[in-house]
Amino acid sequence: MPQGGCSGSTDGSFARTAEFFGPEGFARVRKASVAVIGLGGVGSHAAVCLARNGIGRLLLVDFDQITESSLNRSPFAGPADVGHPKARVLAAHLAEVCPATAVDVRQEFLDASTVGSILTPGPDWVVDAIDSLNPKVSLAQYCVGCSIPMVSSMGASSRIDPSSIRVGDISETGVCPLARKVRQYLRRRGVLSGVTCVYSTETPAVRPGPPDDSESTVRRGRVRNRLPGAGAIPGMFGYACAAVVLEGIAGVADRPSGVSYKIR
Repeated sequence: MPQGGCSGSTDGSFARTAEFFGPEGFARVRKASVAVIGLGGVGSHAAVCLARNGIGRLLLVDFDQITESSLNRSPFAGPADVGHPKARVLAAHLAEVCPATAVDVRQEFLDASTVGSILTPGPDWVVDAIDSLNPKVSLAQYCVGCSIPMVSSMGASSRIDPSSIRVGDISETGVCPLARKVRQYLRRRGVLSGVTCVYSTETPAVRPGPPDDSESTVRRGRVRNRLPGAGAIPGMFGYACAAVVLEGIAGVADRPSGVSYKIR
C-alpha cells in the first residue's frame, strides 16, 4: 500500500530544490514517479535523496532482507532492522522523514519474468541498483525497449577514490568489470547504447571475500562471494543516480549555455 502523500504545494523542506529547478521544473519533480530497483548501498541512498528533494512517488523494489554486513552503507537501517525486508524498512523510514512522497513497495525479485509486471504502470524514470548481472541486463533491455529513461549503477564495491566516478552512456564505460559484462550481454540482445550509467574508472582495490551465509541466495542461482567495501562510494553512486534522475525530470533553471553539471 502507498505510504505518505503527494502534496502539490512547496513546503520549506523543498525550498532550495525548488529554487534550483525553478517553479516549472520543480512541479515536474512533484508529479514524477521513479522506480528504484535494488535497495543496497546505492539504491537506498538514491531513494532517500529523491524523496528529500520532492519526487512525488517512489516504487521501491527489493527481495532481500537487511543484514549486519550491509549496515555500513545503509542510510535508513540500524541493528534492530536486521532480518527485516529492506523495502519495507526503507518505506517506513521515508514515511516518517519524507511524508510528502508517496511510496509503493514491491518485495519481489526482478528478473526477465517479472520486470514487466513490476514496472506496470510504467514509471517516469528507473534507478537500477541491482547487483545481479542477468536481472540487471533484463531491466536495461526492458527500459530501452519501452523507452523508459533509466540510470544504472555499475560496480561500487571495492573502491575508495571519489574522483574516479563518472556518468555516461553504457557504450562509454571502461575499467569497471561489471560494466564490461553488462555491455557484452546487452550487445547480444541488440542493445548498444541508450543506458545512462554511473561507474568508476578506479581498478577495484580489494578482492572479493568468501561467500556470506547471511545474504539471501533465493532465486539468485549460484552463491556469490561477498564484495568488500566502505560505505562512501556506494553512497556517492546513489546520489549521482539521484542527480541524473532529478536533472532528467526537471532540468536546471537558469543554466548558463554550454554548462554541464554531470560528474565527469
